[in-house]
Amino acid sequence: MTLYIIITGIAGLLLGSGVILLINSALQKKRKKDALAEIELLKKDQLIEVKEKFIALKAEHEQQVQQRNAKIQDREVKLQQREMQLNQKQGEVQRKMNSVDALKESQEQQLQLLEKRKVELDQLVHQAQTQLENVSGLSAAEAKEQLVESLKDEAKTNAMSYINDIMAEAKMTANKEAKRVIINTIQRVATETAIENSVTVFHIESDEIKGRIIGREGRNIRALEAATGVEIIVDDTPEAIVLSAFDPVRREIARLSLHQLVTDGRIHPARIEEVVNKVQKQIEEEIVEVGKRTAIDLGIHGLHPELVRLIGKMKYRSSYGQNLLQHSREVANLSATMASELGLNPNTAKRAGLLHDIGKVPDDEPEVPHAILGMHLAEKYKEKPQVCNAIGAHHDEVEMESLIAPIVQVCDAISGARPGARREIVEAYIKRLKDLESLAAQYPGVVKSYAVQAGRELRVIVGADKLDDKETELLSFDIAKKIQDEMTYPGQVKITVIRETRAVSYAK
Repeated sequence: MTLYIIITGIAGLLLGSGVILLINSALQKKRKKDALAEIELLKKDQLIEVKEKFIALKAEHEQQVQQRNAKIQDREVKLQQREMQLNQKQGEVQRKMNSVDALKESQEQQLQLLEKRKVELDQLVHQAQTQLENVSGLSAAEAKEQLVESLKDEAKTNAMSYINDIMAEAKMTANKEAKRVIINTIQRVATETAIENSVTVFHIESDEIKGRIIGREGRNIRALEAATGVEIIVDDTPEAIVLSAFDPVRREIARLSLHQLVTDGRIHPARIEEVVNKVQKQIEEEIVEVGKRTAIDLGIHGLHPELVRLIGKMKYRSSYGQNLLQHSREVANLSATMASELGLNPNTAKRAGLLHDIGKVPDDEPEVPHAILGMHLAEKYKEKPQVCNAIGAHHDEVEMESLIAPIVQVCDAISGARPGARREIVEAYIKRLKDLESLAAQYPGVVKSYAVQAGRELRVIVGADKLDDKETELLSFDIAKKIQDEMTYPGQVKITVIRETRAVSYAK
């Protein structure tokens, strides 16, 4: 029984596996058929797409061919038109050549006719010349010389008349034009003026510090004077010490050194030398910085470093109480403005105006005029010849070689002679005014004389019964000449001689 069951089970298993195999083979066959059908469909789709693309490309190609054919036809039409135009032009050129040939023939005929007439004219001229020589008794060369001389005389007369007219017009307008240029220049340039003295007052907080500055047996003050080269005056003036020296740089070094020593509190000879050396270096650096800043402010470039240092040193120098650096800046600006008014190079004029007084500030100060020394310094440091000549000629030490030189000279006079620019000692100022009045009083016929406008003008009153008008003009010239020869003064002095007749009566 058990065996039967086992055999029956095995038979069932075999039968099920066979059925499964049959089913699998049937499914595989169906799948193959479906795959083949799908492949056939894909082939048909691809063939359709290829046909469509071929048709599109064919249509595009046919369109391009049509366009090319149209272009070719257009070009053929244009070529035909150009060929027609060329044929027309060729015909026109041929006609013109024919006309040119005809003109040439006619011109040759005319030239031959002109040659014949020229020969006839030469014969007629020769005959007329021969007749004129016989009538006048002069040869052709002699007649030509007389004609040339007469033309020369006439031309000279006309030229002299023209020159006289120009000179008269120039005399009428030159003074007015010069005043206009100077007034415009002065109006456009205005700088402040600093006044320097030969002494500097150093203020202290209390008189106790005076004893510390003097030191034991005066050793501190002697060391300070020896180190700075400045005379230090300690007197009864409360809370003040006077520093006296003609060199403003030394006075400034002494003032700054005293300030540092008093602030620090340590005052002895070794410390004094140390502080003075330190301050000297600071002042030297400040001088160079001032020179650079001045050149930059004025727009002047390419200056030699030594010239820059001399420009900075001008800050501590004065001329007739006028600060030299401010004066040089003013002259530079005036020169540039005046050069622009006259159509010259303003940069060259400004450069010459700034450097015109560098001869006043060298370290060695030789015994030569400052204008000549300044010119030599400018030549040494490779300045332009125009600039060097303007520096040397601004006081007429050398001959002027360019128009920049008189401009710098005039602007230097304007800056120095401007009212308030320079200060004189009161005693010298009063003495100069008295000398002006007494000089005019020496002449016969002078009733009174007055120095006005700070000595810039001298007014002389003469008796109407003692001098006539011509003698009055001569007196004005003589007084001006004598003042110019015998007196020293800044700028110029105007001499005005007044002659008037007065009739006075009284009603009682």
